[in-house]
Amino acid sequence: MLLARLKHDEVTHILSQVLTDLVQGEFMQLGSKETENERFAHYFTKTYRKTASLIANSLKAVAVLSGADEQMVELSFQYGRNLGLAFQFVDDLLDFVSSSEAMGKPAAADLKLGLATAPVLFACEKFPELNPMILRRFREPGDVERAYELVHKSQGLEQTRFLARKHCIEALRLASQISESPYQKGLIVVGDFVLNRMK
Repeated sequence: MLLARLKHDEVTHILSQVLTDLVQGEFMQLGSKETENERFAHYFTKTYRKTASLIANSLKAVAVLSGADEQMVELSFQYGRNLGLAFQFVDDLLDFVSSSEAMGKPAAADLKLGLATAPVLFACEKFPELNPMILRRFREPGDVERAYELVHKSQGLEQTRFLARKHCIEALRLASQISESPYQKGLIVVGDFVLNRMK
């Protein structure tokens, strides 16, 4: 209703994309890909659709509503995209390193749901035995525990942290292109918050 009251077709179109992406992301989550390369591309696209699209398109809509030029609209979208991806990568990391109390959900919750996130996909490089577990969605007894253990023995967590940092740095680079103001500083602080959050 709030969106309809704006009577702004372009903004309505932008924000309807969020819903489209979310639904497509949910469908993508139901399937697994055979090869490791396909799997990571699939995961990356799914992560954009399920998480980053909301942030990217919301910021784009605000830029359009404020009458910003095309360059600022695109910068807003790309900032949100990078921030959203970083947020999800940190979330995937915390699923392996944060306590159940801090997260508000059980540890390894994604594994228990049959989901292979970045730490698991990176761990596959060192431990190929994870591949059949991913394809069967960690359904056999002991799969979740074994996958959890292998992720911790691999470089999966460090590689996921690096990926999150890379996207945060890109978001901060984009924010630094905006003229200095309390709002611009806020965009930078949000980037730091995403990277350093504990839950």
